[in-house]
Amino acid sequence: MSLRIFDTGTRTLREFRPLKPGHVSVYLCGATPQATPHIGHLRSGVAFDILRRWLLAQGLDVALVRNVTDIDDKILTKAGEHGRPWWEWVSTYEREFTRAYDTLGVLPPSVEPHATGHVTQMVDYMSRLIDNGFAYPAEGSVYFDVAAWSRHEGSDYGALSGNRVEDMEQGEPDMRGKRGAHDFALWKAAKPGEPAWPTPWGEGRPGWHLECSAMSTFYLGSEFDIHCGGLDLQFPHHENEIAQAHAAGDGFARYWMHNHWVTMAGEKMSKSLGNVLSIDNMLELVRPVELRYYLGSAHYRSVLEYSEKALTEAAAGYRRIEDFLQRVAGDAPEPAEAVGVGEWTGDFAEAMDEDLAVPRALAEIHRVVRRGNQHLAAGERDQAREAAESVRAMAGVLGFDPFDPRWAENAGGGKAHAALERLVADDLERRAAARRERDFATADAVRDRLARAGVTITDTAEGPTWALA
Repeated sequence: MSLRIFDTGTRTLREFRPLKPGHVSVYLCGATPQATPHIGHLRSGVAFDILRRWLLAQGLDVALVRNVTDIDDKILTKAGEHGRPWWEWVSTYEREFTRAYDTLGVLPPSVEPHATGHVTQMVDYMSRLIDNGFAYPAEGSVYFDVAAWSRHEGSDYGALSGNRVEDMEQGEPDMRGKRGAHDFALWKAAKPGEPAWPTPWGEGRPGWHLECSAMSTFYLGSEFDIHCGGLDLQFPHHENEIAQAHAAGDGFARYWMHNHWVTMAGEKMSKSLGNVLSIDNMLELVRPVELRYYLGSAHYRSVLEYSEKALTEAAAGYRRIEDFLQRVAGDAPEPAEAVGVGEWTGDFAEAMDEDLAVPRALAEIHRVVRRGNQHLAAGERDQAREAAESVRAMAGVLGFDPFDPRWAENAGGGKAHAALERLVADDLERRAAARRERDFATADAVRDRLARAGVTITDTAEGPTWALA
């Protein structure tokens, strides 16, 4: 294959070569379910779902592990504030995340391990680190010794994030027994009233970073292909994962991929800024498939700046693709049978192989849509169908094929939405014919009738688009 990936670890575009021919192993840092997910959380899921789909489209077997951090300071704090058991709190919001992933068409992971189910693997990891001289127990906790690892010949601490050790702040509160300010907790000694698991060094609960090193290597092996996650995880989380794994003697991830943030008014989307946009709120504005299209439309390494205008423009872009396919399918009772899945174009493949350049890939889809519409206008049905089949192939790789049963049957009201699409399309054809004949009174009357029904029309260089007001 010819896929090139921007590897955060080396800050270079690298040709991707799987560790095992024909098989790709991927670890994605998943949810810490302590509140309702927002679109900032889900961007990572969509971005790396596109990676997985492109690998699968190449005929590769993909094992994708996406963890759940189901024990965490924030989870315990939130559950305590609301007087709920921590396990009930985390289960409630884990279901919210799962529903959101499913709503946006994110393929389920090969396995979704929970931190609390892998304490045995974490104890083994800590034992290896202590035996190697890079961790130490203290007052029931276990810490990673950053100074000892930094002095080691094989240390690369700070390479992923570009930070110097002396400038690093772990962001952990003061803990008993730490030898150095830069050390971080592998295991946290139990506090009164908190859940705790037994270890040779005392009862407690896992540190955040240890969880992912233990789970990723347990399922994918001591060395695996790709580690994915949000840009905000580079330090301290991913930097510390690497330190733990390498200090324990594991090769760990061969490529690192990080998606950028969703921002609003230039600020990273977070609960502390009060600018959280939940999936349910977004689905009052657009259909699930349109939200997926929007979240996946920017390059995964670029900031996605949220605005309602950008969201509705993305939805209109998706509808241009959908409308073209429906026009080709015509009155066929089964549109997916009338328009099959063809082959993607060479330009689409080149874009995807260049570090998943989705904006270029989308531009190619829309180019083929325009060509297909020209064939339809000329009465060239066979050529239009060939273009539509190519569009389905490319849209499928990006996860928004309009004729996929997930979207065709269940999105946005199913049959009701399909009926509305057909009625509006007929009115737009009538308006276009009137304008060609310079009958502007009729054209304006069609537009005004749609407006009274709550449908706004926008004329673009690629033709008219519509949206619900």
